[in-house]
Amino acid sequence: MLRKAMIVLLVAAFYTGSAAADTLLIEGISPDASAGQPARGASKADVRAQLGEPVSETGAVGQPPISSWEYDGFVVYFEYDFVLHSVAKR
Repeated sequence: MLRKAMIVLLVAAFYTGSAAADTLLIEGISPDASAGQPARGASKADVRAQLGEPVSETGAVGQPPISSWEYDGFVVYFEYDFVLHSVAKR
């Protein structure tokens, strides 16, 4: 009988700990933060013509080759010579 009570208490203690949760607050980026960023699929030449020279460039890594250009408010990621994503900096 004591053994059953101990097992029940251990199981209850185990599930009580897993039921606790934290709330994660994520700051949103305003919709106008994406204004002026290049569209997906634009070429490197188009981006350079639209935005000028980047602050810094990171060379291609991996297969397919992924490179990035950093501008003041965001980073542009390229796959080969085309825009894959533009990500706003915080």
